[in-house]
Amino acid sequence: MSKREVVVNQKKGLSITDVIFVGVLLAAGAVLKFFVGNLFNAGMKPNFIIAMYCLAILVIKPNLKEGLIIGLLAGIICQFFPGTPYLNLVSEIVGAVVMVILARLPLNIKKFSLTPIVATFLSTLASGFAFVGVMYLVFYAGVNIKPTPLAVFLGIIFGTAFINSIIVQVLYIPLKLALKKE
Repeated sequence: MSKREVVVNQKKGLSITDVIFVGVLLAAGAVLKFFVGNLFNAGMKPNFIIAMYCLAILVIKPNLKEGLIIGLLAGIICQFFPGTPYLNLVSEIVGAVVMVILARLPLNIKKFSLTPIVATFLSTLASGFAFVGVMYLVFYAGVNIKPTPLAVFLGIIFGTAFINSIIVQVLYIPLKLALKKE
């Protein structure tokens, strides 16, 4: 008799289910950004695509490279909306990478996980600050124009971070259970 060996297949990359899940969530974020975002007009609109990629990252737990790709895809989707071109390519990558890192933090109170709300809030802030930082560097550096007051951007960034963190906290557990993710 020969020895029996247990072979464990290691996960390499995202599964097709994970890719479809990310696509559906990014599409939902695009719809929210288009319809709900049009209610706001203060020079910058809330970006619900951030909430959806934060939710996707929390549920599927991608590695850093996969998270970077999710952020890049989110940035590309943002290019289809009116606004400042190309800035979301940088800001969504920053937000997604921050989310990948923060999603691994165990922030629990008894059996309740605060990771979704805290990580999403901080990731949205990272994305928003990256957006504004790049915008100020690109459009206002050395130009003799009056830039939009930073207070306007801060209100929208913090407001979006608050809304996104609530959305993700509410949807996280049901989606995790529905997809049977650990």
